Amino acid sequence: MTRWEYKTIKIKTGGFMGGKVDEIDFQDELNHYGRDGWEVVSCFDTSYGQGTSREVIVVFKRAIEELDNRI
Repeated sequence: MTRWEYKTIKIKTGGFMGGKVDEIDFQDELNHYGRDGWEVVSCFDTSYGQGTSREVIVVFKRAIEELDNRI
């Protein structure tokens, strides 16, 4: 049975009212975690007043390697 570990990160948005994401920085951040074996499970923004967003939450998972029980 595969066991999983999870990680969440916050990516800040820019712009006067928020909601602006730098696509290249966002992609670089995802690729950084992908190189370490993390896979994106979910991604959503957090809403503040008047529908603006100040951050994007990204949830990752990766398989936990089972320890070899041999002596």
